[in-house]
Amino acid sequence: MKILEGNNKIEIAELDFFNPEHIFKCGQAFRWIEEEDGSYTNVAHNKIINVSKGENIVIDNSSLEDFQSIWMDYFDLNRDYGALREELSLDETLKNAMEYGSGIRILNQDPFETIITFIISANNQIPRIKNSVAKISEMYGSKIGSYGGREYYSFPSSDELSRAKVEDLREFARVGFRDERIVKTSKLISEGAVDLNSLYEIPLEDARRELMKLPGVGPKVADCVLLFAFKRSESFPVDVWIKRVMEELYLKKDTNKNLIADEGRRIFGKNAGFAQQYLFYYGRENNLGR
Repeated sequence: MKILEGNNKIEIAELDFFNPEHIFKCGQAFRWIEEEDGSYTNVAHNKIINVSKGENIVIDNSSLEDFQSIWMDYFDLNRDYGALREELSLDETLKNAMEYGSGIRILNQDPFETIITFIISANNQIPRIKNSVAKISEMYGSKIGSYGGREYYSFPSSDELSRAKVEDLREFARVGFRDERIVKTSKLISEGAVDLNSLYEIPLEDARRELMKLPGVGPKVADCVLLFAFKRSESFPVDVWIKRVMEELYLKKDTNKNLIADEGRRIFGKNAGFAQQYLFYYGRENNLGR
């Protein structure tokens, strides 16, 4: 990997296994916008960037300092995905899935934002999730700048969102039944009722139980949050697509979601979360189990 800086942008040469389409469309983040030229504008950690793939990977609207302090970790660029893929080459099924979604990288996202966005994601569709997250940012966050003719806002802090009116979240952010859960969860986190910092290190089941103290956080949301915000790569979230994929390709029978999560961790071990992302993208894009 070679880093080139110039004109408020970073170019990354000789970087394997990085495709913005795969990264932003595999269900792990909800603040990206697909542009007409095929690039992706994204907001994370109170910064706006545009990511494109040509001969090199280009991160526009970024300094070298931001790249080193934010985007290296955010895009998991310190990880050797070639070696990871070798470790995951357990069978032809997973090899096919890894080849199909070869550019996937797991993003390392802000914990509070990830908790709230995945509460919103429950029984919801991606366009609606994205609209709700954008509206919440506009209503309760702060303006951080403009890019491509659009204004962008930071995601609010737990303290800021704890003061939101439930009825406003329902009416304007269109979060539906999740409105009270968002406010209550924000208050609990703001008050320190859940020790988020501990979730990086404590045993996975303890971390899941701690997160599930929060309204709107069930097993699937907890597993997503642990994988996408706390670097718990052994976490194996199970949604409808993973259930179908695992039943069709591995388990060969109808299986309870909690048991599928257990099986995913057993089969794929410390890399279960990476396997989950490859299988999710492969299964959804190919309509497996339908």
